[in-house]
Amino acid sequence: MSEMPKPFSVLGLPVHLLEDYSSWLLSCLHQHIGVHVVTLNAEMAIQAEQNPALAEAIYKADLVVPDGSGVVLYLRLRGKVTQRCPGIELVESLLARSVSTSTEGSPHSPWSVFFYGGAPGVAQQAALTWQQRVPGIQFAGTQHGYISPQEEEELLATLKATQPRIICVGLGVPRQELWILQHRHLCPQSVWVGVGGSLDIWAGNKERAPVWLRENHLEWMYRLYQEPHRWRRMLALPQFAWRALWSA
Repeated sequence: MSEMPKPFSVLGLPVHLLEDYSSWLLSCLHQHIGVHVVTLNAEMAIQAEQNPALAEAIYKADLVVPDGSGVVLYLRLRGKVTQRCPGIELVESLLARSVSTSTEGSPHSPWSVFFYGGAPGVAQQAALTWQQRVPGIQFAGTQHGYISPQEEEELLATLKATQPRIICVGLGVPRQELWILQHRHLCPQSVWVGVGGSLDIWAGNKERAPVWLRENHLEWMYRLYQEPHRWRRMLALPQFAWRALWSA
């Protein structure tokens, strides 16, 4: 595994700039190195300024990728030419390659996967989708995000017993980042990643924005169309853009 480069600062938060995030994570899996992945966007960056616990979780993450277009704009204004790395695409790459050979070309048993989050039935349906998409993918289990404290204890015991290698947590920001930071020690050789609403997309309950909107950095507009109640949270986008331009 190549050494992680020094992170670049985006509003004081670390962002790692790699040519191939997926291959780096596959190398970590092959070498049994645990990783907490944060997919940073403008909304999360602004939220972290008001939430010290979220900021701490981002600081302590092993890999912070530029998920949002605003973060990419911020970096480019400062001479850092990089491409957006949507978290959903990064995780899809990992899941698709979880049954194949590692980056070094050595064969391995399929890396097991666990989905946690979403409404009842969502994580299970998302897993079924992936079992159809990638024959041979191995799931250690699924659990929806509406659980009691006792059920959470049972979930933690399951994770500790089964040691899934790829753990996708879809509890929304900041809850998923804080939950991973608190519990990642249970599976020290796993890749933990907060996936937000990706479980709903994989389950077929929601759709991603059309490709032309994604390529023109307008995926946020499609999300607002799908979920109008997010409008208050979306106010972080112009705030972030102003900060990016003003401090360039």
